[in-house]
Amino acid sequence: MALTLSHTRGPSEPPLRDLTLGDLLAWAAETTPDRIALIAGVADPAARRQWTYAQLHAEALRTARALRAHFEPGERVAVWAQNLPEWVMLEFGAALAGVVLVTVNPAFRAQELEYVLKQSRSAGIFVVEAFRGNPMLATVLKVAPDCPELRHVLRFDQWDEFLARGEAPGIALPTVQPMDAVMIQYTSGTTGFPKGALLHHRGLANNGAHTAERMGVKDGAVWVTTMPLFHTGGCVCCVLGAVSKRCTQVLVEAFEPGLVLELFGSYRGNAMIGVPTMLVAMMEHPSFADTDLSSTQAICSGGSTVPAALVQQFEQRLGAPFTIVFGQTECSPVATMTRPDDSVADKAGTIGTPLPHVEVKIIDPDTGATLPVGQIGEFCTRGYLVMHGYFENPEATAAAIDADGWLHTGDLCAMDARGYCTVEGRLKDMIIRGGENIYPRELEELLFRHASVGEVAVVGLPDAKWGEQVAAFLRPKPGQRIDKDQLSDYMRDKLAPHKTPRHWFVLDAFPLTGSGKIQKFKLRDSWLKGELSEL
Repeated sequence: MALTLSHTRGPSEPPLRDLTLGDLLAWAAETTPDRIALIAGVADPAARRQWTYAQLHAEALRTARALRAHFEPGERVAVWAQNLPEWVMLEFGAALAGVVLVTVNPAFRAQELEYVLKQSRSAGIFVVEAFRGNPMLATVLKVAPDCPELRHVLRFDQWDEFLARGEAPGIALPTVQPMDAVMIQYTSGTTGFPKGALLHHRGLANNGAHTAERMGVKDGAVWVTTMPLFHTGGCVCCVLGAVSKRCTQVLVEAFEPGLVLELFGSYRGNAMIGVPTMLVAMMEHPSFADTDLSSTQAICSGGSTVPAALVQQFEQRLGAPFTIVFGQTECSPVATMTRPDDSVADKAGTIGTPLPHVEVKIIDPDTGATLPVGQIGEFCTRGYLVMHGYFENPEATAAAIDADGWLHTGDLCAMDARGYCTVEGRLKDMIIRGGENIYPRELEELLFRHASVGEVAVVGLPDAKWGEQVAAFLRPKPGQRIDKDQLSDYMRDKLAPHKTPRHWFVLDAFPLTGSGKIQKFKLRDSWLKGELSEL
């Protein structure tokens, strides 16, 4: 039945499962004990360690007992590292031990780390010595004296020594419930200061499973994990999604397009989730054309606006079904998603329909009223996937989750009569020029289709006369040059004149969150500080 109001629900199948992350891994280990569960996808093939599901489950139990030797159930323990197999063991081990894992971006510096450790009141932290020039262990030791609740600094290069602490007799694991908190993920800060989303087992386990199911991932597939584990895209959609399908997961330490392509070819990869910047980098890599990708069955993208031209381009060049996920950390993280058998138009132009057991509506952000189909408003979602709240931040929680359980995402979207949604940007990103609302997504889609443009972000910049003016920040495709006049004519030919960017900037790279989202507020700040030169 065609909708008249922008309010719909996902299907009732597959059913919700009342289970913990530990239960999920135990099920995979019991049913496919000898299947390879995890491969360390490092550059040197000789150094690629691997574990069966039985071995991974045993390692998770050892990790859980070692955690219990240091921490009480309910305490918070931070993890600060790149994508390591031990990170995955810690994810499941913490879940089995009733410990809440606090994930930290490996790119953080001292001030950011100290904020997360203090705000989460972490009792411990697991850390690598250094990664990509960031002296992480030294940073932890520097900030530790200012974090009064931090008792233990545990090093990944002393992992075996840590595990040995769990071999003492009498260490028992607690009974963990599906609605218990299991993780704190800090929002990635595209618009400012991060908040800690307190997530539960039931939300993460089901969301990872239903995302993998809708992607079209088959049982036992080879899943190449490129998303960072500190983000829900990595530790939920990839890790838990893969375990829900009893996949062989090839874990990439840090995204590098040439390595990812090699791993796909070497292991006959079937599935991958990657943000648009990753997919663009893979297509632009010299080895893309020579890599055998014929085994690929499911490619998924999300995390930021996915231009229609990129969807079409990647699906055509890869020859595999492509899906788009949409959501945020606070909803575990996926709320809506396209399907592999959707039309090209729906894959390219929408973010799909709600996942199973998920409710979605589009509201007027001023009145809260549900809008008629086709009108742009705030995207809200409700169901098992909604976080408990922001950790020890009741004001922010009350602003995000209303009395009826709806999570207000701050995303501007529209819904059609079939329940398919489109995303127009963020409430805070909407540009108001002379009283006219301008949605950056529309402009970014158009600019991305131009042959010279590799990546684009459209931002509103303050203007004394108009309130805001439209600015386009562009990265050219390799070998291409940005011609402002040509692009202005291109835009004016297709859109109303007031939507044509007034300011044009060319960048070599965009400021990104750890999960690959463009940080538009940093672009705006750089302009305000006079750090950017216009074309």
